[in-house]
Amino acid sequence: MDNMKINKNIFNSKPDNDRIQVELDSYDVLQKLDIPFTGIDHEEAMTMEDLQLVEKVLDVKVSKNLLLCNTQKTKFYMLIMPGDKKFLTKNLSQQINSARLSFADGAYMEQFLNITPGSLSIFGLMHDKDNNVQLVIDKDVLENEYFGCHPCINTSTLKIKTSDIMNVFLPLTNHEPIMVEL
Repeated sequence: MDNMKINKNIFNSKPDNDRIQVELDSYDVLQKLDIPFTGIDHEEAMTMEDLQLVEKVLDVKVSKNLLLCNTQKTKFYMLIMPGDKKFLTKNLSQQINSARLSFADGAYMEQFLNITPGSLSIFGLMHDKDNNVQLVIDKDVLENEYFGCHPCINTSTLKIKTSDIMNVFLPLTNHEPIMVEL
């Protein structure tokens, strides 16, 4: 929705005002890896529709992030896909050889990724030291020069070169993505 309130102040370095630790961790890792970014603060975004104005201001497509699990809750997957694409479980299950995928309980987001529901982000993988979560990326996400995501909190959005996410950030996390076509 275009009536979301956003802070028009775009930033390119770690904000110095009050932030939660997990968000600060995101900025710290970007700084440590020398990955440039552009960011903006906004009202809490709970849906992809909430981010339409943010996408216009940052000129980036924000990815949809879903935490999924198998029926036994023994395998967990972070799916990153284009925000405007419809998610069909059957499509994904066949490609990753995991029957009966469902949405994982928010408690697993907090346990494995140190992220609260609504703020799921690829940056949570830096907290998954035991590789409890398998990263799954729709190939369409990689076609964009820039990657849009939250810094582990859904009141800010970042624009980062997709190549920096794939070639610099992910190796730091030890998460090798499975590529799928949804």
